[in-house]
Amino acid sequence: MNAEFPSLTQLAARLGEMLSASGAQVTTAESCTGGGIAEAITRIAGSSAWFEAGFVTYSNQQKTRQLGVPEGLFATVGAVSREVVEAMVRGAQAQSEARYAAAVSGIAGPGGGSADKPVGTVWIAWGDGKQLFSRRFQFPGSRDDVRAQTVAAALSGLLRLLAQENPSAG
Repeated sequence: MNAEFPSLTQLAARLGEMLSASGAQVTTAESCTGGGIAEAITRIAGSSAWFEAGFVTYSNQQKTRQLGVPEGLFATVGAVSREVVEAMVRGAQAQSEARYAAAVSGIAGPGGGSADKPVGTVWIAWGDGKQLFSRRFQFPGSRDDVRAQTVAAALSGLLRLLAQENPSAG
């Protein structure tokens, strides 16, 4: 990949440098990426110093059980929503005590989309213990493409958050 589009490993390495410099840790709460963000992070040697935990909560039941996402949200706004990913961030931070967190929920495809939430719709949230940001994305391509773009966007948002920028504006 060229410098304009850094690899997931490059993004994770930069995240590790920034977290190490600040003495902070990160946690992830993942649905559609199935642990892909945590996998990218743990590619980096020494990540145990700054990666606290990764939660793969694919089912709504596990989002509630492991992260404390209110059950009622699924009926009212659906799993792929701002409210759910923000609750996932808060839950991951509470369970892990990590300062920084990213959470993702989306429709990677090829099926499962709707008129309101077509395939490629992904919500990502980021938190630093004080602020919470979220953004809806519409990623093109295959299931693998959507998942890879989601991982890259989540890592990029964490980097912006650590740089004291709004991760949802990028």
